[in-house]
Amino acid sequence: MERVDQDRGARVWGAIDAAARIDGALPSLRYAVSACADALSAVGAGLSMSPDGGPYEPLLATRPEVGELEELQFTLGQGPSADAIASGAPVLATDLSAMDAVKRWPAFAPAAAQHGVCGIFAFPIGAGAARIGALSVYRRQPGPLGGDQLLDALVYADAVFVLALDDRHGLSADLDQVIDAAFTARRAEVHQAAGLVAAQQRISVTDALALLRAHAFSSGRPLHRVATEVMAGHRYLDGDHQGVIADGSDGRGDPPGRDPDPPGSDGPDKQESEQAENEEEDER
Repeated sequence: MERVDQDRGARVWGAIDAAARIDGALPSLRYAVSACADALSAVGAGLSMSPDGGPYEPLLATRPEVGELEELQFTLGQGPSADAIASGAPVLATDLSAMDAVKRWPAFAPAAAQHGVCGIFAFPIGAGAARIGALSVYRRQPGPLGGDQLLDALVYADAVFVLALDDRHGLSADLDQVIDAAFTARRAEVHQAAGLVAAQQRISVTDALALLRAHAFSSGRPLHRVATEVMAGHRYLDGDHQGVIADGSDGRGDPPGRDPDPPGSDGPDKQESEQAENEEEDER
């Protein structure tokens, strides 16, 4: 059995190295994720990481549609990747159209099916209590992975963990060493936007983040883009996430919450009436 495990490990690392050599590069997270997708005959694979034990966020995807689904899991806060990170155990969703999958992920499962994905297999990245992310494999066909495929996926998950540690120079290093500057900035923007919405609506940051996620999902926009627009003042969220205006107004050209003709002021109608009266007096 030990010999079989060694052979499997050698085969997995060999596939990662071969993928990297095509680009004249060294083995890295990107090539591990790509090689895993190829080995499991999947439409693609994605890698989500959990910075500093916080909420997981998408980092890598082999195809645009996979990236969209990784992003959607981050937006909704639900899906196989999230559950794999939370539980520390593989989550094997063999048929996302099945009733149990729809009950478990009521928003994500139907969306994944609309993208033509029938099965997602998510494997936690880490060792023991040190869980830093999840490697997720996306397949078009429903049904379980084969025995060898499942074992290969577990070895690929271990390889991703080793490569992540290599980039981080050990567990004590910050995970931002794995994540590029744009990814780090996006994470900060989401949390800053949640803080701003919390202050505007006088709610908790947790509720504000849920509000951001709800609007991102209902509008079909990535969460980080909604956060960027909120921070720039181009979007305003009310309590039921319906009052969102692209120009940062309430739809009347005025900032949200502003009365265009507050009590005691002379609105445009009153000003026009007074002007007409003055003109009549001049004619007399």
